[in-house]
Amino acid sequence: MDGWNYFNYFTEIEEYFWKKRGAHLLVSPLDWAIMEAWQKAGVPLEAALKGIDKAFESYQRSRRGAGKPLKNLAYCTDAVLEAAEEQQEAAAGSVPKVARPKASEAFSRDELKTYFGKNVAHLKRAAEKSLQQQPAIADRLTDIAELLESSSQLLDAPAALDLEDLERRLTILDEKIQALLTSHAPEELMLKIRRDLDGQLAMYRRKLKAEQLAMVEKQYMQKRLLEEFGIPRLSLFYLS
Repeated sequence: MDGWNYFNYFTEIEEYFWKKRGAHLLVSPLDWAIMEAWQKAGVPLEAALKGIDKAFESYQRSRRGAGKPLKNLAYCTDAVLEAAEEQQEAAAGSVPKVARPKASEAFSRDELKTYFGKNVAHLKRAAEKSLQQQPAIADRLTDIAELLESSSQLLDAPAALDLEDLERRLTILDEKIQALLTSHAPEELMLKIRRDLDGQLAMYRRKLKAEQLAMVEKQYMQKRLLEEFGIPRLSLFYLS
């Protein structure tokens, strides 16, 4: 996939899913967790879209598809992973393709500066909001905001911009945030999120394999914690 699609993985899938089900509805936290699980598992965008096509065809042939729209991406998981496996097997025996454009062509420096500045502001607000009740979280969020500001200075360097290296830096900061929230979030909040997750996943547990289920649960918990504390994802995958 080209540099643009590489960093707009979620937007591409979300819009394609909208078109397939014929309704421009907001995707649920569970849908986002599923997309993130696919991305973490290395499912190519092309395979995700192909799998969604297959899942819709299967659903429309089933009894459930009679007059009822397909509402959740969870139904598409098996088809998407099968499409990814097929693409991997086909690539193993094919002639190498021309290398895709470098990711550095994906965004302008102005877009990146705006994105960094917005996320720094969000982190500082989240730190202020947490200061009274969770000072440990507030202190670490302030530190991470400062690290993000330092990384943004790379955008002013005269040398060619290496977005892949920048993405690695942002991924490390994202991981620091996730570890912080998981270890310091109030127990009652964690319990509430877990109950919500169990309720949404109830009808899909038999459909998902154990490793798929574990990944979706992890991504869902992470997303909900970020939402509760008002913290954005920093990765360039979320720049749209």
